Amino acid sequence: MDGQRERGAGPPRWWRHGPARWDRGGDEERRPRWPWRSTALITAFVLVGSTFAAHAQAGERAALDPFARVLLFLTGAALLWRQRYPVPVVFGTAATTLVYLGAGYPYGPVFLAVAVACFSALVAGHRAAAWTAMGTLWAGHALLAHWLYRWLPPSGDGAAPWGPEIVVATWVVAIVALSELTRARREQWARERAERAQAARRRADEERLRIARELHDVLAHSISVINVQAGVGLALLDTDPEQARTALTTIKAQSKEALGEVRQVLGTLRTPGDAPRAPAPGLDRLPELVEQAASAGLTVEVDGEPPRLSPGTDLAAFRIVQEALTNVVRHSGARHARVRIGREGGTLRLRVDDDGPATGAEAGGSGNGLAGMRERAAALGGTIEAGPRPDGGFRVLASLPVDVRHAEHLRDVRDSEGAEEEDR
Repeated sequence: MDGQRERGAGPPRWWRHGPARWDRGGDEERRPRWPWRSTALITAFVLVGSTFAAHAQAGERAALDPFARVLLFLTGAALLWRQRYPVPVVFGTAATTLVYLGAGYPYGPVFLAVAVACFSALVAGHRAAAWTAMGTLWAGHALLAHWLYRWLPPSGDGAAPWGPEIVVATWVVAIVALSELTRARREQWARERAERAQAARRRADEERLRIARELHDVLAHSISVINVQAGVGLALLDTDPEQARTALTTIKAQSKEALGEVRQVLGTLRTPGDAPRAPAPGLDRLPELVEQAASAGLTVEVDGEPPRLSPGTDLAAFRIVQEALTNVVRHSGARHARVRIGREGGTLRLRVDDDGPATGAEAGGSGNGLAGMRERAAALGGTIEAGPRPDGGFRVLASLPVDVRHAEHLRDVRDSEGAEEEDR
């Protein structure tokens, strides 16, 4: 068969090629394949079937001569181009069929070639051409059978009854209806494939952003601490070796922790869908952040106890606090910061304040910290407000849903409504 089905790929391949793809020069992989086998089978069936029909209608219709066989062959062979040029093929087969009938040759399976050409044209989207060709064929046949038969072979032929014309018209309508149904199904399959591809791209983009945020948060915080401790170690290496040793110990511990978290993030890429080997960090690790900040020379005061949170909110809250403290270490001259944790109904409130002026030190950063925090909050249905305080310093204020499952449900509803609007 020409249109072999691919596993899980929807309709056969030859249904998937409409007129919009014919003009893509040089893109051979997207062009329809030549339907050699089906064309050969249909042509052979038309020739053999017409031979048997000629024997059955001997004396009533003209005998098959070489010209008749050439017409039959051309009508069947034209189907070889039905997927690439459906409009010329459907009109060409209708024309050769009318010539065949006008010459008085016997009725037979010659109409099969026209039906296949009409089917291909409709499926490819050329509805007007297919309807016009079939209507022209039916009207031409009626004209030949009821008015022009007096001057056409075979001699002495009488007018055909109207009953067969009704049968022919019924078959024409049935063929057109089947073609329209096939076309509608093909368009539905194409829409479903496009929707699946769009959903897959969206999931890939979301996963890419999630991994980028994780890597940024882990590396930015750890490298900031390492950078500060490396500076301390270099400054005290000659005057205070013990303090320099402490700084190097902190660098070793921090780098080991960063490597572990990076391996955990990268592990999800190697084995997608598997559960992480280590639990995701949450606000229960806030004392570690305080200790790491203290090693970088920043005193952190924590006010409030973390409430019970869903895993997604707990991870986002930890990363937001981590990034906020990292920004204080990297970009502020403050030596003191405050973290306030509270809950208002179903919302977690996080506030991180520092009282120092900005230093402008980038430490090699990319400036994506605030953008990453906003993306994390938005992914859960929360918000982030960040900016200078009126009395000096900087403030990061985060509002996150305590139960992330409800927020995810609302986001899915909004996404589905947005997709419906785009379809309209």
